[in-house]
Amino acid sequence: MKRTITLGSLTILTTLLALCPTHAADKPQHQTWTDPDTARQEDPDFSIQGEYGSAKAGAAMGVQVVALGHGKFNAYLLHDGLPGLGWTRGKSRIVLQGSSSGDRTTFASPDKTITAAIEGTTFTVTTADGTKSALPRIDRSSPTLGAKPPKGAVVLFDGGSADHWQNGKVDNGHLLATGCTSKRQFKGYTLHLEFRTPYKPTAKGQKRGNSGIYHSGRWETQILDSFGLEGKDNECGGIYSISKPRLNMCLPPLAWQTYDVVFTAATFDAQGKRTAWPRITVKLNGVIIHDQLELAKDFTTSAPVKSPLTHPDGPIFLQNHGNPVVFRNIWVVPQ
Repeated sequence: MKRTITLGSLTILTTLLALCPTHAADKPQHQTWTDPDTARQEDPDFSIQGEYGSAKAGAAMGVQVVALGHGKFNAYLLHDGLPGLGWTRGKSRIVLQGSSSGDRTTFASPDKTITAAIEGTTFTVTTADGTKSALPRIDRSSPTLGAKPPKGAVVLFDGGSADHWQNGKVDNGHLLATGCTSKRQFKGYTLHLEFRTPYKPTAKGQKRGNSGIYHSGRWETQILDSFGLEGKDNECGGIYSISKPRLNMCLPPLAWQTYDVVFTAATFDAQGKRTAWPRITVKLNGVIIHDQLELAKDFTTSAPVKSPLTHPDGPIFLQNHGNPVVFRNIWVVPQ
């Protein structure tokens, strides 16, 4: 049935739509911090989240506390210490839920058999048999942080200009995640790169500090604030859509972290037929998380290069996923 709409009724309809609370512009935004000093001053949760335990191997337990915003936390109790110091995939990993009240933050397992509390800089765990363990807060850093480019290296970014990048942009000495591509192409190489994810406590999943490094413009080593999580192929250290890391070596948000990668290019015979897929060895924060992994597909999800693999060389691409991830100290030693 046809209906004639008068100007007056159109005005009423427009007013009703304007009052509707479902507009995209009305969706709440996640508060984001890009500077650790500012985060520490403005959000008390930032100083609570982090790692507790020992910075040496051989500990019985380690804890990673993840801030979820508004005084809420998840704590992950890891058997045999922190990742890279004893805990590996498959070992006990118990989740505690926590909240802050005043100067005290308390936690409990879903069945209430394990409880914990943070007072000052100490995380104290009480197990079902009444045993208490006091774990101090620690701040780990990658052993390759600040690594100097060796002889023969190609320095792609040293805190100065973005001259080596297409669509590159620099702010405060950092290369931004603008979807920039190295102007130079490489076959095999050793890559060193340092990155920092933002602090977005209320964000979840792929919205939490997302970016990535695409080798040859095709295969992504994921960047994400996945501190404390399981370590999937779409989390930090994963080869997106190909392989999850051996363990999650992601550090807390706003900590500088390192990727050290050995990329071996695909090979081709005289007729141009591929004789071997590329391989990759990846260290995240100094720990091997992929060892000579075969990249047996032409490209991974969202790769800028989406064509059949017919030659060994390609660029390095830093993904823009709408998050203020920053980079520094990027250099490559061509093979």
